[in-house]
Amino acid sequence: MAEHGDDPAVHAKVHERPFLYSWNRRLRHLHGISLRNLHVTQTSSRGKGKTTTDDDAPYNLVSPARRALQGDASPLTHSRSFTNLPTAIDEGAVPGGPQRAATSFERIEKQQSRPGGVKMRRRSTLHWATTSPRVRQSKLEDIVVDRLADTWISIHCAGISEPVYISEVIEKSMNPSFAFFDLDNTGAQISRSDECAVRVWARPSKTESYCLLVELELNLRSLQFVGRSLENFHHPLPQNCVLLHLSDGIYTSFTDLPAEPHPTAEHAVDHRAGTSKPGSTFDALMQLANLDECIQDAVKVRSQLEQDINRILAEARVLTVDDTAEPQVDDDSPQVKAALVAEQKQLRQLKKKREDLQQSLEQRKQALSRGREAQEKALALTEAGNRESQELESRLKQIEADSSGQVRRICESLMTIFPIEPLKNRTLQFTIRGIHLPNSVYNDTNRDEIAAALGFVAQLVHQLALYLSVSLPYMLEPSASTSFIFDPISIGLSQRKYPLHPTTVPYKFEYAVFLLNKDIEFLMNRQGLRVLDIRHTLPNLKYLLYVLTAGTGEMPARKAGGVRGLLGGRLTPDILRRTSEDSVRSLSGDITGTKTNGNVIDNKEKETDPFVTTSLARGLSYRQRFSPVRHK
Repeated sequence: MAEHGDDPAVHAKVHERPFLYSWNRRLRHLHGISLRNLHVTQTSSRGKGKTTTDDDAPYNLVSPARRALQGDASPLTHSRSFTNLPTAIDEGAVPGGPQRAATSFERIEKQQSRPGGVKMRRRSTLHWATTSPRVRQSKLEDIVVDRLADTWISIHCAGISEPVYISEVIEKSMNPSFAFFDLDNTGAQISRSDECAVRVWARPSKTESYCLLVELELNLRSLQFVGRSLENFHHPLPQNCVLLHLSDGIYTSFTDLPAEPHPTAEHAVDHRAGTSKPGSTFDALMQLANLDECIQDAVKVRSQLEQDINRILAEARVLTVDDTAEPQVDDDSPQVKAALVAEQKQLRQLKKKREDLQQSLEQRKQALSRGREAQEKALALTEAGNRESQELESRLKQIEADSSGQVRRICESLMTIFPIEPLKNRTLQFTIRGIHLPNSVYNDTNRDEIAAALGFVAQLVHQLALYLSVSLPYMLEPSASTSFIFDPISIGLSQRKYPLHPTTVPYKFEYAVFLLNKDIEFLMNRQGLRVLDIRHTLPNLKYLLYVLTAGTGEMPARKAGGVRGLLGGRLTPDILRRTSEDSVRSLSGDITGTKTNGNVIDNKEKETDPFVTTSLARGLSYRQRFSPVRHK
């Protein structure tokens, strides 16, 4: 014990104890498996006709120094990293005696001196020292790659053909640690078993198929405890060492670990030292043998007594219970009556609760059925509404297409009625019906021409708003050269009506022109156009008309017909419409109708045509015929 007092690994090993006894370990306590120091033995890839020493032939030349050392050469034996082989002197100290392998946990009490007369020499590493760094690196990489492999494990139990557990595949690892698992729910035959077989399957990097690397038949009772973790475990592990992770720590199965301190270790005889220690006497050994025999006899007697007692009890049927016998209960006891009343009351309450629940369920079922019916009706209405909305959308698209064509035709007509032409050699200066209108600067110009041009602009903007179905923010009252515009939006104004012709108050006229330009800007914004300069009245209006008349389809033809009540007794249309196809077609019919108030009207048309009026259109001023209702 004194020899191991300073070693921290042995100190931790002594104080760390497993929680489970060896006879209590079962497969349900196994949660994980790890593999350390993986080593896969591969067949040599050298070609036939080449020995293992052919690569070192240049370094095997016989020299005088090598001949002198051939007699001193001793064979090298394989040594594990945790084992110190005894020296030649120790081996010759006790010939024929038993030898004990020393481990890394055992400390040698006395330092062995080098054998006298024997000259120690170093191994020649000339062939490794003369190679280039690249060759060294490639050799080291080959060594590492040869040690790496793809591994997975399987756990088997006796009596079960299929594996109990199959792990995942860990690729290119020399110390794989597999994922933890739980065998608690696999059944009593597996979870309560203490024996299993662990098979490790490996595939080296240069092969394509897996091979069985290790098959370990385990009995959980014979496992050796390593510790709670591997952090404080400094004992080198052997090749292909399988570590079992149980619920109380890590276990393994190998015999090279140092045994735990035993009270009789101090009395062990060291045959190499040639000394002996006193042991037990013959009388003490005989007493121990007699005591052991007495204990064995007592155990046999106890087992025999247990068998006799069990047989007597089975014959007397003491432990059997008659289930058919009715229990004898005193019905007249007040406690029994009170308990019976309480149980009956609880039974009535439970029955009432059950009836309430059944009634509630019926009501819910009825409500669900009504809800389903309402849902089906709503779905039917929704489907019908969807069909109607689709039809309306298709009709709306058709109307939009037709209306866009009509708007193009109407805008073409408006461009013909109110032609806007540019002035030669003057940028952004235009005329409307041959009258020049400056861009918001009216100095040194004819007042009558400005009033007439603004009247045409007001009439054109008013017609565009009507045909485009756009409500202007500032309403217009077109009346030729005496047009007006209204401002119902602004706050704090003394008046709402402003003239679109020059007056004695300049700011009112300028404000009216500003409102007219705002109306033009509003129309352009509704068409998705951007105004560069709001002061350019005719350029902006010309740009708007160009956009409205643009299109890829054919221009729709004008429909025949007209308001005949406004002809004013003339059998022929106006001079502007005498050559049109619509007028000729409308007047090509039979002229045998009646004449009322100077108008030729057919008898049938007189009854059904809503546009025919008996009122005279003549004698009324221009404002009274075309101006809208004035806003007061």
